[in-house]
Amino acid sequence: MTELLTPDQMEAALRQIGEVRYHHLHPFHQRLHSGGCTLDEVRAWALNRYCYQWIIPLKDATLMARMDDVVLRREWRQRIVDHDGEIDDAPEGGLRRWLALTDGVGLDRDYVTSMKGALPAVRFACDAYVAFVRDRTLLEAIASSLTEMFSPMIISQRVSGMLKHYEFIDQDVMRYFGHRLTQAPRDADWALEYVKTHATTVEMQQASLNALRFKTGMLWCQLDAIEHVYVNGNPCPGAWAPGQALAA
Repeated sequence: MTELLTPDQMEAALRQIGEVRYHHLHPFHQRLHSGGCTLDEVRAWALNRYCYQWIIPLKDATLMARMDDVVLRREWRQRIVDHDGEIDDAPEGGLRRWLALTDGVGLDRDYVTSMKGALPAVRFACDAYVAFVRDRTLLEAIASSLTEMFSPMIISQRVSGMLKHYEFIDQDVMRYFGHRLTQAPRDADWALEYVKTHATTVEMQQASLNALRFKTGMLWCQLDAIEHVYVNGNPCPGAWAPGQALAA
């Protein structure tokens, strides 16, 4: 980049990253949504994706700790409530809703929440995301959240495809995704406006675009790891194996 983009051009550049880099294009997701995965492959995906669900509120709390403006903190803290929920389960948070999915595919809940069977590459990717939000500028940290602009598209594909193709999937098991159809666009609209307003130099715009590229890569490499082990059959010592930790 050599010239400053207008806000509309900046938005178009951010959206273009999603068009070519978001993980709806990953072969594993395409198989998952079209009914091409085995039950154990779905289990492997749900178990490992829990690691990402678990770090989302940690990432958001890390980001909030860097905000000096109380108005920004008030805006961002809703994300933590959305994922952690409340003590009395009202509202139920996204983390608990994800456990409804792992329950539904027959995994032991204590084993899932321990994350002992997660792939090392998935854990490393999740840790890298928290570190990115901690160490980069606030603008970059907020820009990295903009994968939420693209999530309604993949959620619609996922819910319709999995309900159609897998007899072990029902609406209750998939309830996490229904809530994200309203939460993600709300959060993305706010973050997008923030980035368009505060990325006021070529360098800041480039950093914001690179932050979104980082986040799409982080999501993509988790699926690479799952496919490498559970589809292509390459062993990973210590990771969950089919037949392990199934609910009684």
